[in-house]
Amino acid sequence: MSASDPNSAIYVTDSVKDIKNKIYIPIKCLSFFLEDDAELEHIKKEYGAGRMLTGEVKQRLVQVLTELVERHRTTLANVTEEVHTKLITFFFNKSLI
Repeated sequence: MSASDPNSAIYVTDSVKDIKNKIYIPIKCLSFFLEDDAELEHIKKEYGAGRMLTGEVKQRLVQVLTELVERHRTTLANVTEEVHTKLITFFFNKSLI
């Protein structure tokens, strides 16, 4: 993924619309992000048989990615200055070993 191409990655700051516009191969992406293996196998079977359209797979992927991005946003919002300082100190000290 290229840092010079903002469409080559999904960022925590992306809106639902941005995420939706960046997805080109939804079934492949879904296999990386969907945690429910049974649901993934069902989707692959239905999609492969033509009973599920690409747009439906993309819609499910957008839901999964949006939930993931929201969890990251919430986690980042809960990082206090104290936690940040401890992490920086921990990683800085580790690099000196």
